[in-house]
Amino acid sequence: MLVHATADSAAVKAVQAKLGVAQAGEMVERALSGIAVGLVERGVRQLVVAGGETSGAVVQALGVRQMQIGPQIDPGVPWTAVQSPACGGQTLHVALKSGNFGSSDFFTKAFARLAS
Repeated sequence: MLVHATADSAAVKAVQAKLGVAQAGEMVERALSGIAVGLVERGVRQLVVAGGETSGAVVQALGVRQMQIGPQIDPGVPWTAVQSPACGGQTLHVALKSGNFGSSDFFTKAFARLAS
Protein backbone atom coordinates (compact mmCIF):
# COMPACT_ATOMS: atom_id res chain seq x y z
CA MET A 1 0.00 0.00 0.00
CA LEU A 2 1.26 3.47 -0.80
CA VAL A 3 -0.11 6.55 0.93
CA HIS A 4 1.16 9.92 -0.22
CA ALA A 5 0.27 13.57 -0.16
CA THR A 6 0.72 15.56 -3.32
CA ALA A 7 -0.92 18.21 -5.43
CA ASP A 8 0.09 20.45 -8.28
CA SER A 9 2.25 23.41 -7.28
CA ALA A 10 -0.58 25.97 -7.73
CA ALA A 11 -2.83 24.09 -5.30
CA VAL A 12 -0.02 23.72 -2.76
CA LYS A 13 0.80 27.43 -2.99
CA ALA A 14 -2.88 28.35 -2.54
CA VAL A 15 -3.17 26.27 0.63
CA GLN A 16 0.12 27.63 1.95
CA ALA A 17 -1.06 31.19 1.27
CA LYS A 18 -4.27 30.55 3.20
CA LEU A 19 -2.83 28.58 6.15
CA GLY A 20 0.84 29.49 6.12
CA VAL A 21 3.64 27.22 4.99
CA ALA A 22 4.31 25.77 8.44
CA GLN A 23 0.67 25.02 9.29
CA ALA A 24 -0.01 23.47 5.88
CA GLY A 25 3.02 21.19 6.27
CA GLU A 26 2.06 20.26 9.83
CA MET A 27 -1.44 19.26 8.69
CA VAL A 28 -0.01 16.86 6.14
CA GLU A 29 2.50 15.45 8.65
CA ARG A 30 -0.24 14.99 11.26
CA ALA A 31 -2.46 13.19 8.76
CA LEU A 32 0.29 10.87 7.51
CA SER A 33 1.56 10.09 11.02
CA GLY A 34 -2.01 9.31 12.11
CA ILE A 35 -2.37 6.93 9.18
CA ALA A 36 0.93 5.25 10.10
CA VAL A 37 -0.19 4.75 13.72
CA GLY A 38 -3.52 3.35 12.56
CA LEU A 39 -1.81 0.89 10.20
CA VAL A 40 0.56 -0.30 12.94
CA GLU A 41 -2.33 -0.70 15.38
CA ARG A 42 -4.00 -2.91 12.76
CA GLY A 43 -0.99 -5.19 12.33
CA VAL A 44 1.30 -3.58 9.76
CA ARG A 45 4.91 -4.23 10.83
CA GLN A 46 6.86 -2.66 7.96
CA LEU A 47 6.76 1.02 7.07
CA VAL A 48 8.76 3.10 4.63
CA VAL A 49 8.37 6.77 5.38
CA ALA A 50 9.63 9.29 2.83
CA GLY A 51 10.31 12.91 3.67
CA GLY A 52 12.42 14.18 6.53
CA GLU A 53 9.72 16.13 8.38
CA THR A 54 7.17 13.38 7.80
CA SER A 55 9.62 10.77 9.09
CA GLY A 56 10.08 12.77 12.29
CA ALA A 57 6.34 13.15 12.74
CA VAL A 58 5.73 9.40 12.24
CA VAL A 59 8.49 8.39 14.69
CA GLN A 60 7.12 10.81 17.28
CA ALA A 61 3.51 9.67 16.79
CA LEU A 62 4.58 6.03 17.14
CA GLY A 63 6.37 6.83 20.41
CA VAL A 64 9.67 5.40 19.19
CA ARG A 65 12.46 5.92 21.72
CA GLN A 66 15.24 3.77 20.17
CA MET A 67 16.15 2.30 16.83
CA GLN A 68 18.30 -0.67 16.05
CA ILE A 69 20.02 -0.07 12.72
CA GLY A 70 19.50 -2.92 10.28
CA PRO A 71 20.46 -3.68 6.69
CA GLN A 72 21.21 -0.81 4.34
CA ILE A 73 18.69 -0.23 1.55
CA ASP A 74 20.62 2.55 -0.19
CA PRO A 75 23.55 4.66 1.03
CA GLY A 76 22.38 6.52 4.12
CA VAL A 77 19.06 4.69 4.41
CA PRO A 78 18.83 1.50 6.48
CA TRP A 79 15.94 -0.53 7.75
CA THR A 80 15.57 -0.08 11.51
CA ALA A 81 13.90 -2.24 14.12
CA VAL A 82 11.86 -0.30 16.69
CA GLN A 83 9.36 -0.82 19.47
CA SER A 84 6.19 1.23 19.56
CA PRO A 85 3.27 1.25 21.99
CA ALA A 86 1.08 0.95 18.87
CA CYS A 87 2.36 -2.57 18.09
CA GLY A 88 2.01 -4.14 21.52
CA GLY A 89 5.61 -5.18 22.04
CA GLN A 90 6.17 -6.63 18.58
CA THR A 91 9.05 -5.42 16.45
CA LEU A 92 8.23 -2.81 13.85
CA HIS A 93 10.57 -2.37 10.89
CA VAL A 94 10.84 1.22 9.70
CA ALA A 95 12.84 2.83 6.91
CA LEU A 96 13.06 6.62 7.13
CA LYS A 97 14.02 8.29 3.86
CA SER A 98 14.53 11.99 3.45
CA GLY A 99 13.80 13.49 0.07
CA ASN A 100 17.40 13.56 -1.14
CA PHE A 101 18.33 9.94 -0.32
CA GLY A 102 17.58 6.77 -2.22
CA SER A 103 17.54 5.65 -5.82
CA SER A 104 14.58 5.68 -8.18
CA ASP A 105 13.80 2.05 -7.30
CA PHE A 106 14.18 2.64 -3.56
CA PHE A 107 10.75 1.41 -2.48
CA THR A 108 11.04 -1.87 -4.40
CA LYS A 109 14.55 -2.44 -3.05
CA ALA A 110 13.45 -1.63 0.50
CA PHE A 111 10.97 -4.47 0.79
CA ALA A 112 13.17 -6.90 -1.14
CA ARG A 113 16.07 -6.12 1.20
CA LEU A 114 14.00 -6.73 4.32
CA ALA A 115 12.77 -10.08 2.97
CA SER A 116 16.32 -11.32 2.29
